[in-house]
Amino acid sequence: MKILSLESSCDETAAAVVEDGRKVLSSVVASQVEEHKLYGGVVPEIASRRHTEAICGVTREALEQAGLSLADVDGIAVTYAPGLIGALLVGVNFAKGLSFAAGKPLIPVNHLRGHIAANYIAHKELEPPFLCLVVSGGHTHILEVKDYTDFTVIGRTRDDAAGETFDKAARTLGFDYPGGIHLDRVSKQGNPCAYAFPRPKLDTPYDFSFSGLKTSVINLVHNASQKGQNLVVEDVAASFQDTVTEILCDTLMRAAQQLGYRTIVVAGGVSANSALRLKLKRACAQRGFELYVPPLNLCGDNAAMIGAQAYYEYRSGNTAGLDLNASANMEINR
Repeated sequence: MKILSLESSCDETAAAVVEDGRKVLSSVVASQVEEHKLYGGVVPEIASRRHTEAICGVTREALEQAGLSLADVDGIAVTYAPGLIGALLVGVNFAKGLSFAAGKPLIPVNHLRGHIAANYIAHKELEPPFLCLVVSGGHTHILEVKDYTDFTVIGRTRDDAAGETFDKAARTLGFDYPGGIHLDRVSKQGNPCAYAFPRPKLDTPYDFSFSGLKTSVINLVHNASQKGQNLVVEDVAASFQDTVTEILCDTLMRAAQQLGYRTIVVAGGVSANSALRLKLKRACAQRGFELYVPPLNLCGDNAAMIGAQAYYEYRSGNTAGLDLNASANMEINR
């Protein structure tokens, strides 16, 4: 089954053709990063306008790369939640038009489910059940993935997502948007033990909280500036990154051991972070767990992951009519 998929939940306009949930025939991504960098973050109105301008072109290119016409595909998939509502609406409405014009089934895909499915593309042998950490700019969840369309949230952030925390800390240290990649790079030259940052204690075993950690690094930088003190940026970055990734890794390992999972999957934009990947690799090796992480080109937003998940959604009977609407906030298990 060949599925044409569309992704427009944030600041990447993407289209792809995926066969049987595992084989990518084409994948095209138009990024808006350089424009949003001028404002220090994504501007929703600008993102929506750029999606409108780019979506026809990336769709056409994806079909051309796959050597197919619209009539040749078996379904149209689209990210419909969660994300920036204006951005989502561009993709949803375009997909509905394609579905109606071509007489193809319309397959709605939750963005978080798509991130998990990126691993199905990279690791053909991977099948549920497994325990998954989804960690990105807007989300931090620990999930039991019982089947391809059966998810249970067992832990989540109470406030800021890990990716947002990285970006805010990087911005405070003077780096451009998106800050996480810059923080990761300079951390390699820093001392991760140079500064002590707080590790929150929660009353639930698998939840996260990063707002206090974010405030802590902001206060550190501002207080040093007010006192005329010089901070070693590389050391601050390394210490901050070490704290965030240690919290993520420790919580995930604790959940896996207590719930009896030996297959661990990581997904989302922050899964590209080198410190997190290294910590998880070592932790899983020590415990005899099998670890799956997507390649770097599938960590960020893309339409191939949406097409991969769409195959399993379709097999489960999850299709939509022309009344499909976008949703800025939606649980992964809905």
